[in-house]
Amino acid sequence: MTGTVFVDTNVLVYSRDASEPQKQEQALAWMTLLWSERCGRLSYQVLNEFYVTVTQKLQPGMDRPSAREEVRFLLAWHPIALDARVIEGAWRIQDQYRISWWDALIVSAAQTAKCSYLLSEDLQENQTIGRVKIINPFHTEPETIRAG
Repeated sequence: MTGTVFVDTNVLVYSRDASEPQKQEQALAWMTLLWSERCGRLSYQVLNEFYVTVTQKLQPGMDRPSAREEVRFLLAWHPIALDARVIEGAWRIQDQYRISWWDALIVSAAQTAKCSYLLSEDLQENQTIGRVKIINPFHTEPETIRAG
């Protein structure tokens, strides 16, 4: 493994969304790799978005106790807090790259976590922001980042 991988909310959600079997399979493949390599990272923002999405928006959704257990499980990835450093970084990213505020927070958190990659289908695929390369996990196989 060449570095740590920041996971955007959509990857976590698709790993639990049976209504999108192809995306679910790909998201689960990524999650399996990240757990086995111990290289997954995320932020408290991602955990909160995941919880709301799987309990309130996903059909069928997860029950609250199961979703809470999943969030507790993901705390092992030492989530990045949205502190002053992340917010300041997000402002710079938002202004320079003209992306949404919420996406800028994700990128800034990935930078703060010193991640090499950011898995997201919401950002420009293969773009590099700072030292973080954006990978669309539904267009790229997990094994490709092992080679670097």
